[in-house]
Amino acid sequence: MKLISYNVNGIRAAINKGFVDWLKEENPDIIGLQEVKAQENQIEKSMFEDLGYHIYWYPAVKKGYSGVAIMSKIKPQNIAYGMDLPVYDDEGRMIRLDFDQFSFTSAYFPSGTTGDIRQDFKYQFLDDIYHYTQDLTKKIPNLIISGDYNICHKAIDIHNPISNKNSSGFLPEERAWMDKFTESGFVDSFRKFNENPHQYTWWSYRANARVKNLGWRIDYHMVNQPFEDKIVGAGILPDIYHSDHCPIVLDIKI
Repeated sequence: MKLISYNVNGIRAAINKGFVDWLKEENPDIIGLQEVKAQENQIEKSMFEDLGYHIYWYPAVKKGYSGVAIMSKIKPQNIAYGMDLPVYDDEGRMIRLDFDQFSFTSAYFPSGTTGDIRQDFKYQFLDDIYHYTQDLTKKIPNLIISGDYNICHKAIDIHNPISNKNSSGFLPEERAWMDKFTESGFVDSFRKFNENPHQYTWWSYRANARVKNLGWRIDYHMVNQPFEDKIVGAGILPDIYHSDHCPIVLDIKI
């Protein structure tokens, strides 16, 4: 099975840039989206349904902001919208589909780049999602949490770790959270297969950053350890240009 996660930075803008044709060609079994920035009634769902997808949408209350979705060719046994914490659920931060042999989550972690208030909000989210996922793994042993984490874990994951050491997304506290998260039993699937530098999933729109590959790796397929032996491949698709992010791929065998 092929699973994809993709922060589209606005699904309607991505559609206008050829997203649907790309999706048809790439043909994942499941795709998790972040930053859809649209209510479900603002998209023409038939264009995805015609490709065989069931659509599960979880937008933010605020229109044109945040929001996640999952499109799957397999019908889930259960759909979980949000984390049962309104402060995050109102922003459309997480949706999970439970299947027979595994569960797949599309998550959009907050950014702290707009100032101290949102950075503190991000820290609170990190605390809460850590406890949420730890509880979840007790009930769902085969758990995949994919999406935009808005954190570069290690120096290898960012183009200039020295100049960015005080930047939100690469702060010591955020990186320490990623240490704690992975030590708790979650595997960074990409690094299981690829230890090379200069592998990024997001680039600023400024200063020709993408052409120069001055990027950050902030999008992940995190898989908890009981499911690790089902991972057969993971990769990044940096040449796909519907967004300032690019898609990331996870191949599993079940």
